Amino acid sequence: MTRRLFSLILALVAGLGSPALAQDRKVAVTFDDLPYQGPAAALCDPAQLMRLTTDFLAMLKPLDTHGTAFVNDGRVCEATRASTLPKVLNLWLDAGLDLGNHSFSHINIHQTTAEAYLADVDAGAATTRAALQARGRTLRWFRHPYLFTGETQEKHDAIAAGLAERGYTVAPVTIDNNDWMFADVYRKAEQLGDAALKRRIGEAYVAHMTRVLDFYEPYSAELTGGREPAQVLLLHANSLNQAYYPQIHALYLARGYRFVSLEEALADPIYAHADTYVRPNGISWLHRWKATDGEAIRWEPEPPAWIVAANKAPASELQAIAGAQTAP
Repeated sequence: MTRRLFSLILALVAGLGSPALAQDRKVAVTFDDLPYQGPAAALCDPAQLMRLTTDFLAMLKPLDTHGTAFVNDGRVCEATRASTLPKVLNLWLDAGLDLGNHSFSHINIHQTTAEAYLADVDAGAATTRAALQARGRTLRWFRHPYLFTGETQEKHDAIAAGLAERGYTVAPVTIDNNDWMFADVYRKAEQLGDAALKRRIGEAYVAHMTRVLDFYEPYSAELTGGREPAQVLLLHANSLNQAYYPQIHALYLARGYRFVSLEEALADPIYAHADTYVRPNGISWLHRWKATDGEAIRWEPEPPAWIVAANKAPASELQAIAGAQTAP
């Protein structure tokens, strides 16, 4: 049985009689930090980078996500960037995904000026734009690194104006979920060669993603008079999602979601909502719209405490932290 057929059966069985099927649920899946979120050495080795890419895309192939991936050119070494990054991006395009700009260096606006930020955006466009133009397409999407949009009104407005002048459409996020934190802990378990711990981290990740979705579905409906808007899910291209994204995909299918393009998701009227949120943090646009409306923000569930602790600790302490979590 193919993975897609299994997922469809799971969705039908889980959804029978469910109110989720009474509404048209949509989700656009996005992957940040291309070409890959992983060890720097692997990103500077052309053979490893190509293998990581082909393995990740082989996982996605039967799932038909209609996803969009956001690129940081500076994640790879200069030589690899010139020789291999174009090949990597073409593999993503061949797989039917769209591409967007995520800046060159994953720049932090809180540590620089709006001018330097926009220069980094420009530097991050070259390879992705060339790959798209070769297919008669344009580079139009931009995703803010860290979801930071500027901690002062001046920076916020200058960046927004600069992106608009460059023809970018900002790719908002409604479902933010700390998958990067689980991915960091998962990589530490990989370093230790601990398969059982990897499985436990993956299971905790899927459980967390379920709790996050339980929160965001009714929370988003509060902004639209009871109708759940099309969602934009933020994930990252990494080994955790290579192993566990199929279960996340099945979760959404079981809840009655259709996987749509970013363009279709952003056609939902909610994305025309004003956003006046200016703070030194990166958060879901649902929270931004709540704050704009003068309503209190309610925060999504946090990852388990042991995942938070393991993210802050070296790999050598991971097994002790995980073991303490289950101790009486």
